[in-house]
Amino acid sequence: MPYEMELIQFLLEYSKEQIAEYIEDVHPADILDAIHQYEGNRLELLNKLPDAIIASIIDYAEDEEKYELLTMFSDAKQKEIVDEMSSDELVDLLGSIDEEEKNSIIVKMKKEDADEVKELLTYLPDTAGGIMATEFISIKETMSVGETLKYMQMEAPDAETAYYIYVLDEVECLKGVVSLRDIVVNNFDEKIAEIMNEKVISVPSDMDQEEVGRIFEKYGFLTVPVVDYNHKMLGIVTVDDIMEILSNEHTEDLYRLAGLQEGEKVAGTVGESVKSRLPWLFVNLLTAILAATTVSLFESTISRVVALATFMPIVAGMGGNAGTQTLTLIVRGIALGEFNYENSKKVLLKEIGVGLSNGIAIGLAVATIGYLWEGKPVFGLVIGLAMFLNLIVATIAGFVVPVTLKKLRIDPALASAVFVTTVTDILGFFFFLGLATVLIGYLV
Repeated sequence: MPYEMELIQFLLEYSKEQIAEYIEDVHPADILDAIHQYEGNRLELLNKLPDAIIASIIDYAEDEEKYELLTMFSDAKQKEIVDEMSSDELVDLLGSIDEEEKNSIIVKMKKEDADEVKELLTYLPDTAGGIMATEFISIKETMSVGETLKYMQMEAPDAETAYYIYVLDEVECLKGVVSLRDIVVNNFDEKIAEIMNEKVISVPSDMDQEEVGRIFEKYGFLTVPVVDYNHKMLGIVTVDDIMEILSNEHTEDLYRLAGLQEGEKVAGTVGESVKSRLPWLFVNLLTAILAATTVSLFESTISRVVALATFMPIVAGMGGNAGTQTLTLIVRGIALGEFNYENSKKVLLKEIGVGLSNGIAIGLAVATIGYLWEGKPVFGLVIGLAMFLNLIVATIAGFVVPVTLKKLRIDPALASAVFVTTVTDILGFFFFLGLATVLIGYLV
């Protein structure tokens, strides 16, 4: 029997007391999957679960489902569930609904929690402040290891994580950090000041979430503290949130490179998919008209050497592929912070070198094919030289377009592919048909 079906059967057959005793060992994501597969009334299963588990399930649900799950319960029950949710979970929930729905939840919260969440909502959602949690463990450097352990026993159940304990001064500025391992391996009478790490890597509250993600990737942290510009500690960002954010960012970039909206789902409706894709198809239509206009300038040449029409798609297609290769590399480099102003010249020269090398290799190959196809050396020269030039242009365009868009504060993943293929199509046709026109006397 599939695991989800076993969970459903377990929830249906056992009492709330029995379920509460064992359910904490089951991951909320597995329970959510079971609820999705249950064909009956979902509330029948959810009502069997403790409030803390329901809060975790809501956190793992998709944004559009979070509010739907919460509002299945009575107002009184909603208040109990909300009380179990951490600050970052509540911000995720409130950020996915409209103002009226948001206010309906805030009024169910304790005043202290409501004020805290309202403050968190003032941060931009894609910054460190917008994704941080305020439930962290902080201590003073004058405390001993033994005192810290006792303090942690009281505070850890309500904290987002207990892997790192942060040392703050009297005005709550960050002074150091102590890992759980440091606490465990040292004597009880050892002072925190003696074992804490004062070189704490922190992030400002307005740092973009992708930059925060790169810090996690670089150092392998489980949490990173968030501070204001006076170095006062505001909260922490945890690795589970960052993993989800990076996954969403990569998916967004992938969709945008293909001209899709990131909200489109495989199981979505026809209308949603058309709305997502049609605008970019119209943009592609305009660029295709530009390429067709270029071809129309050489109609007389094509009419005299019909074989040119056979090889035109090869020149444009190979240029588009080469441009996309460079484009993908640069967009990924920008997204991961691997590409910057300091190494931009080196990267450009490398890509030009790649374009020259590939252009020579592919140009010679297609020149040979053209010669054998038509039996005329000049035809091979025309197609080979056009291919060589277009592959160089393609690699340069694959570099220049995303870099330029980035400087203009336009997402490089959003529009780069359209511009690059437009350049390679238009110039590919121009090189090929232009050379053929110049050498027409040798082709007929």
